[in-house]
Amino acid sequence: MVIEINKLSFNYSQDVQVLHEISLNLESPGLVCIVGPNGVGKSTLIKCINGLLKPGEGSVRIDGKDAQRYKKKELSMKIGYVPPETKDLFSLPVIDAIMLGRHNLQGWRNTDKDIEKVYGIMRLLNIEDLAMRSFNRLSSGQHQRVALARGLAQETEVLLLDEPTANLDVKHQIYVTEMLRAISKEKRMLVVMISHDLNTAAKYSDNIVVMTAPGRIHSFGAPGTVITRETVRDVYGIDCEVSKRKGVPHVVPGSVISI
Repeated sequence: MVIEINKLSFNYSQDVQVLHEISLNLESPGLVCIVGPNGVGKSTLIKCINGLLKPGEGSVRIDGKDAQRYKKKELSMKIGYVPPETKDLFSLPVIDAIMLGRHNLQGWRNTDKDIEKVYGIMRLLNIEDLAMRSFNRLSSGQHQRVALARGLAQETEVLLLDEPTANLDVKHQIYVTEMLRAISKEKRMLVVMISHDLNTAAKYSDNIVVMTAPGRIHSFGAPGTVITRETVRDVYGIDCEVSKRKGVPHVVPGSVISI
């Protein structure tokens, strides 16, 4: 799977341009983290990749074909998406909420294979005990894991995740990120996730996309090449120290340089 982004620009209105001529190639397998300050277009970029938003200029090509030329179901066979919020699952039992992720693979009814896959994913995320609970009775962290399970149930070649660890405690943040990295290798998938934790991104990702205002790519590459003191100063406006631990960069924030 190859995702080719060529001079992609997007604006929600004439006065608000969010993405500016972004060019980027993403190839499977591997875990790619997208990092950057709030409001630089990280979520918008993901939505352009999965066809939810139509670029104003430029293109996104999935295996050589423009994303906008795929039929919705055809694209859902290739790309899974886990949004930051999952209001559409509000009143469903957890097992049914996760089973929705199989819709692109199912016929008219759930098969034994579908049920086996869903329970396997629930075991992986340690949420088997939630199977018959209503989604609207879960905590925000449980919501996040159920949404992630639905994304994994799609069994696509690419999985896009918008801050999948945002509502999780530290233990589950690490567990989920480790699991996503392992899945990218075992399933030969491209997993792309938005993250606000530079150290987690540096430790677990194969490549990092650093975005900066106004909606541009600051740098892209292996963590050791893009997570530097200069990058953090330029992009986030804070001073810091960046040390290496077993070859992995680790950021210790300092004082704010600019707001």
